[in-house]
Amino acid sequence: MSLLVAAKIVWAAGVIGWYLIRLPFERKVKRERVVDARDRLRELILLSCSTLGLGITPLLWATSRVFNFANYPYSPVQFALGTLTFIFSLWLFRRTHKDLGKNWSVTLEIKDSHRLITGGVYRYVRHPMYSAFFLWALAQLILIPNWIAGPAGIVGFGILYLFRIGREEKMMLDTFGDEYRAYSARTARLIPGVY
Repeated sequence: MSLLVAAKIVWAAGVIGWYLIRLPFERKVKRERVVDARDRLRELILLSCSTLGLGITPLLWATSRVFNFANYPYSPVQFALGTLTFIFSLWLFRRTHKDLGKNWSVTLEIKDSHRLITGGVYRYVRHPMYSAFFLWALAQLILIPNWIAGPAGIVGFGILYLFRIGREEKMMLDTFGDEYRAYSARTARLIPGVY
């Protein structure tokens, strides 16, 4: 098996893993009553940007020749590093869902029984799920030897992050007030002790 085929398999396995991690949590939160949902159309557009970068573009690379002109030489080191990064991103993704429980949602929402989670991986950063998605995007950049499909995840998810993070933090402040303000003062957004 060539390294390129192996990279496609790892990418596909990572996406399937992501889906399998999220599915049970998605089912659980559907039963929760939403009391605050913000910017539905904006959220749909941002989620589409992320899906285009992390899903559709690499899928086209993996299943067609449309981006072949942008392929570049690939090494076993890139494959190994990309694979390990993807595995770590999936671990963090699962852990964030487990720590959030029913407080999780795919869009900007506050549930009826919502509470501020500050334990588990949330003890170190306020948005570890975004950290997991950025790790996925980094894994894609390393794993996919293509100048379009590789960086597409960072671009697509980066757009979602840049246009959502301020609104999400405002929603948390509106909901949890001083409790969230104190939590923000002692935690970083994405990378412990850095940002």
